[in-house]
Amino acid sequence: MNVRAKKHLGQHFLSDKNICKKIANQYLGHEGCTKVLEIGPGMGALTEFLLQSKELDVHVMEIDRDSVAYLKEHFPGLKNKIYATDFLKTDLIALMGKGSFGVVGNFPYNISSQILFKCIEYRNQIPEIMGMFQKEVAVRVAEKPGSKAYGILSVLLQTYYDIEYCFTVDEHVFNPPPKVKSGVIRCTRNERTTLPCDETFFIQVVKATFNQRRKTIRNGLKVLVDVAPLNHPFFELRAERLAVDDFIELTCYLERKI
Repeated sequence: MNVRAKKHLGQHFLSDKNICKKIANQYLGHEGCTKVLEIGPGMGALTEFLLQSKELDVHVMEIDRDSVAYLKEHFPGLKNKIYATDFLKTDLIALMGKGSFGVVGNFPYNISSQILFKCIEYRNQIPEIMGMFQKEVAVRVAEKPGSKAYGILSVLLQTYYDIEYCFTVDEHVFNPPPKVKSGVIRCTRNERTTLPCDETFFIQVVKATFNQRRKTIRNGLKVLVDVAPLNHPFFELRAERLAVDDFIELTCYLERKI
């Protein structure tokens, strides 16, 4: 039994075992985390190599019924650790408990950014995110200030995680081949567990300034706060010039003044 890749689920199955093994080996078990949740395992190309590690407690989440049936047949060792549910709609604490778990996978391109945003919400439980994304997304997540690729996703992920771009994966190792290259990244939780400012307001500041990224930060912030009576050196810069700590400083300044 083979599973047909479904376009509406963004499925592209890895077919090169060497690449699968190489990706699996990127998981470090940051902060001693050995419990992992693989998102979108499909036919288990990556799962196979994760299960080879005796240290890992592997769980998988798959929304495709055909893939779930395949996994149950070919990976009996997973037993009750196959979850036929939507990651984006799942209460991860209810499913995985209050302890730590890593998130890994060959993530569906059409929801990969949403997966990362959800991981941020559960950052206290997720010390490591490791997996493959469309290369454009992977580069954006890992990018540093000063680049056009640097944006909202870069800042919000880098607020809580250190990002490493591991390697690029070519199109031909997938079935069916995607039209773009892929990139594997590893995100390991940093020491910034809380912010000295309101987190919701911080996110609003980041989004407002990048949504007007061709304008100065002063102009971008006008949709959020009245900046007319305010002044800060960052106001005359564009959002792409600010690092995470700069956005935190800017948010703290705005909180004091409004």
